[in-house]
Amino acid sequence: MSKKILIVDDAAFMRMMIKDILTKNDFEVVGEAQDGVEAIEKYKELSPDLVTMDITMPELDGIAALKEIKKANSEAKVIMCSAMGQQAMVIDAIQAGAKDFIVKPFQADRVIEAIQKALD
Repeated sequence: MSKKILIVDDAAFMRMMIKDILTKNDFEVVGEAQDGVEAIEKYKELSPDLVTMDITMPELDGIAALKEIKKANSEAKVIMCSAMGQQAMVIDAIQAGAKDFIVKPFQADRVIEAIQKALD
């Protein structure tokens, strides 16, 4: 059975890129969100197996959203997505419970590797 994934990024183009990588690798994208507030709502509504979460977003950033999702479900699997040069934020995200992080621009093999590792 394919794993259900929620994609969270404020840039529609980035969501489309990840969605393309995931669907080509037999993952099911069950939803998309463009900010942290929407991410939390969709997570509770859809119960995905994994979330890809952008760090820098309007309304509520990815780290704050990650913390809220972890409060709702301590077993939640979240992979953070960040642009180059956000190492400090990545460390914060891992400490907040993120399973891994992938760097933009996305490399398909790295995205799939991170997701498979987090789901195992």
